[in-house]
Amino acid sequence: MIDPRLRTLRVLRERGTVTAAAQALHLTPSTVSQQLRQLARDLGVELLEAEGRRVRLTPAARTVLRHADVLDAQWERARADLAEHRSGTSGQVRFCSVSSALAALVAPAAALLRAEHPGLAVHMSEKDSEDAAHLLLSHRADIAVVIPSEQVPGPDDARFTRTTLLDEPQDLLVPAGHPLASAGTARLADAAGESWIGCPDRPDQHQLLLAACAAAGYVPRIAHEANEWFAVSSLVANGFGVALVPRLAPLPPEDEAVRVPLRGGAVPKRRLIAFVRRGSERQPPIARGLDALRRASGRR
Repeated sequence: MIDPRLRTLRVLRERGTVTAAAQALHLTPSTVSQQLRQLARDLGVELLEAEGRRVRLTPAARTVLRHADVLDAQWERARADLAEHRSGTSGQVRFCSVSSALAALVAPAAALLRAEHPGLAVHMSEKDSEDAAHLLLSHRADIAVVIPSEQVPGPDDARFTRTTLLDEPQDLLVPAGHPLASAGTARLADAAGESWIGCPDRPDQHQLLLAACAAAGYVPRIAHEANEWFAVSSLVANGFGVALVPRLAPLPPEDEAVRVPLRGGAVPKRRLIAFVRRGSERQPPIARGLDALRRASGRR
């Protein structure tokens, strides 16, 4: 019902280049360029300006996008209102999620949906947080479960509606036999003299480590770097350092590396949020998906 070329322009704003927008929309770059030229001609304004090999949105394009965001949200609401005239529990809901939340929250939520609404098709995919916005805008996902960061749209972004699912505590991971392993709990300050395993390619996790250690009064000495949790836990298990790990992260058996819950006034936590296209949260399949996520989060 809404000009699909507006969606193309919205995805271009999100992805930054014609090539990246084309990949997100499963179109060719020439098709994206042609759509935007036609849209500009129909509107009678210039939408793009050349900037080297890239393009830049014009002020007129940003005006169009402000209206397109409003139109898209209203259309999502209209679809929700129309759904009230239909009976049954069929339809589809598509989740994208960071890996740890996919395993701990999305999969259990999908199992609830399968049991309660067998006619509802559910699709799940593991994606990085920074991919979520363009997947929602290109309608390749309906619900994104992400970790807030600079790469994720903020709470004031009018294109999306956000729901906090869980504030996930962080644990200290130490090798089996480490003095802190048998203590039951520990303060982050207790690990000030340790070598650390850092996660530089997980900016949210790495910044959380630096901020938490700074609050405990020291700068962690990063001895090694790894990003996948099985790799982090292997380095810890083999005695190369300690690490800060989310409570939901899957880890090896405790005879290799031991989780030590942290205590104290400022236990570091990682927030998990779900966000959807604004206005779509009332559409029955998406509403059921959000409800299942909330219930799965409440069981953690």
